[in-house]
Amino acid sequence: MKRNSIRPMHIAASTLLAVLCASAGQSIAGPREQAKRIHDRLVGTPPTTATLDAMAAKVAAGDGVGAALDAIRNPAFYNTTLKNFVTPWTNEDKNVFAELNDYTATVIGMVRDDVPFNEVLSADILYQGAPGVVATDFSLADNAHYVELETTHVDLSDPTKLVRTTQSTQPGSQVDATTAAGVMTTRAFAEAFFKDGTNRRALRFTSINFLCRDMEQLSDISRPADRVRQDISRSPGGDSALFLNTCVGCHAGMDALSGAFAYYDFEATDTAGRLIYTANEVRPKYLINGNTFPTGYVTTDNSWINYWRVGANAGLGWNAALPSVGVGAKSLGQEIASTRAFAQCQAQKVFESVCFRSASSPTDRAEIERVATVFETSNYNLKRVFAETANFCKGP
Repeated sequence: MKRNSIRPMHIAASTLLAVLCASAGQSIAGPREQAKRIHDRLVGTPPTTATLDAMAAKVAAGDGVGAALDAIRNPAFYNTTLKNFVTPWTNEDKNVFAELNDYTATVIGMVRDDVPFNEVLSADILYQGAPGVVATDFSLADNAHYVELETTHVDLSDPTKLVRTTQSTQPGSQVDATTAAGVMTTRAFAEAFFKDGTNRRALRFTSINFLCRDMEQLSDISRPADRVRQDISRSPGGDSALFLNTCVGCHAGMDALSGAFAYYDFEATDTAGRLIYTANEVRPKYLINGNTFPTGYVTTDNSWINYWRVGANAGLGWNAALPSVGVGAKSLGQEIASTRAFAQCQAQKVFESVCFRSASSPTDRAEIERVATVFETSNYNLKRVFAETANFCKGP
């Protein structure tokens, strides 16, 4: 009896790898599938055949970033993806469904036009609808112009419809080129963070949105308390240790920096309201509750000191070429946007938006560091951050 002969099977390495990955619940995607993933993550709508063909060719050639930049040309990236990315920064509730406003429109325009994003907190810049694009003209007193841009579906990716201008040249503007401070002096920012309160909220949300750190994460009880204002008790509940071991951790640094906003306010009206800037006049909100601790700091001007350059927060990577003191919001914006933490924060936010997850693995965290460096060396081009991140997250 002859034995049945068994022929050896020769399986190509690529086939074997596909079988092994499939058995592990993974799949190997070709350039076309990877290109579609990039487009889906950045745009959220299906690409045209021509776009997908062009993107797939670039992915196949090892240029996934170029493929992502092709996807970014789609108007939906600006009108939907980028709008939803920025809108939560413009309100205290971080509401993604808030109305389009001058803050959001300005960031969209800056990204579209490759304006260096480290100017977002310091430039005399504003984006608004071109004359005649909508019936409602731009106004410093309300948000109706931007609401109409949104409700009439004006294409924000079109530079003839959403145009760049300056805050200082708007009729009735109280800020000039030396006091305009990017998005921090937009009407939407003022309504959200200068309205009522003591303007500490403006510093807090600027830190949350541009350093990815809330005050508790920046707390350092070793910093000097000489700039803590009069409205903060040094013995809350009769316990001075509580101030020294807890409260001072945030207020020492926060109060020293928030002096930059001393001349800014929001004046609400029955219908809306507007940003107020009173040169050389400290807003009354800085002097409220002076009897809480009468020997506390009295704000007399809009100077600021960065006590966080030393101590635990030195790790934010402050720019040694800049001084640790300044006057007004513009110089504070430059101080914040020159940190390594600013670059890392933008890379982190884009990663979470594009990859649909937090950066939890060492590989993810290393990618954020790499992209932050690309961001800095590409003249702070935020569009490039989206492209680099989408390429990383396109999957195998």
